[in-house]
Amino acid sequence: EISAVAEKYGEFQKLGVEILSMSIDSVFVHKMWNDKELSKMVNNGVPFPMLSDAGGRVGTAYGIYDEDAGVETRGRFIIDPEGVVQGFEVLTPPVGRNVNESLRQVQAFQLVRESKGKEATPSGWKPGKLTLNPGPDLVGKVWEVWKTEMAFD
Repeated sequence: EISAVAEKYGEFQKLGVEILSMSIDSVFVHKMWNDKELSKMVNNGVPFPMLSDAGGRVGTAYGIYDEDAGVETRGRFIIDPEGVVQGFEVLTPPVGRNVNESLRQVQAFQLVRESKGKEATPSGWKPGKLTLNPGPDLVGKVWEVWKTEMAFD
């Protein structure tokens, strides 16, 4: 997954997003992993910081550190400029996350933020697609927007 995110790093940067990778592994393990493995998958290796959470303090704060096993579950957290977690995804270790979905969600969160909540994104929304305008006028009419949107997919 880290290599998939590394390949899309430029797209995240265009959105003004910074990527941080963190695990309980030491910075030395990260360097070895980047030099011996990741750099063969991604030109020049991982372009964003790989941080060490030795002891699992950050993982504990985010609810992904298993103290008994001494491991962190893999998770992805979207944090807004004020430091508020707007979205997260934690899956069991054998199942990888989709970096394109992460990009789509960042774009959706940014659109909602820029509109100051006057627009909402329906399921599967992509840039350029119809948005919803939350409020009393939308109640009972979401299906109309949904039906119109589905006609153009």
